[in-house]
Amino acid sequence: MPRSSSWSGLRASAVHAYTASGAVLALLIVLAAIEGAVARALWLGLAALVIDGTDGMLARRFDVKERLPSFDGALLDNIVDYLTYVFAPVVLLLQSGYLPEGWLGTVVAAVPLVASSYQFCRTDAKTPDHFFLGFPSYWNVVAFYAIVMDLAPSTVSIVVIVCALLVPVPIGYIYPSRMHEFRTVTLALSALWLVAYAVLVAQLPDASRAVAYASLAYIAYYLGLSFFLEARRRAARGAAGALPTPAESAL
Repeated sequence: MPRSSSWSGLRASAVHAYTASGAVLALLIVLAAIEGAVARALWLGLAALVIDGTDGMLARRFDVKERLPSFDGALLDNIVDYLTYVFAPVVLLLQSGYLPEGWLGTVVAAVPLVASSYQFCRTDAKTPDHFFLGFPSYWNVVAFYAIVMDLAPSTVSIVVIVCALLVPVPIGYIYPSRMHEFRTVTLALSALWLVAYAVLVAQLPDASRAVAYASLAYIAYYLGLSFFLEARRRAARGAAGALPTPAESAL
């Protein structure tokens, strides 16, 4: 085997190992939650966000799919994302007292686990034009705001249930690292939000409400841009459907 080919395969394997490290972070988040180390759990969640936000770019940069065609990187990514974005954050919410006590809290915690299991098994969960279809299982973000804003279990439960109900609703949400329009500004704002995340976690247990509310501006931007682009996508599909086919035009 040529040396260059071996090196390419090694780099591709390293990218997959980088992605897989997120599963270890999920385990560490769960252990931190059990130990009551909420801030440590959120720091680990930040590391998981950075890995998830960069591994896809590395995979495309080093042609991972072409170098290791027998390895399903998309499946690995889904497994790790489920652990870091869904399972670990839900355990953190439940273990840290941000969901109701007893059986009710367990039931509420089960809702996003089931809803996201459904979403991660959908073949159209990520559209060809790089949108997430349905609420994109950002339970780590829900857990983050529940903790830094010290929300009541009843409030968190309502947010969790509403977001879970939005999982099967076929609305497109932007995929920041893959989008084409507004990409530069979106990535820049995403980076600023990560900085705000770090600032707020560093301030725990007395995180600044002002910084927390300011960081919510990015969430509003994310949702607003998603709904705007989704409306435009639907309008474009409707216009395409209204156009006469070649056969109709010949009549």
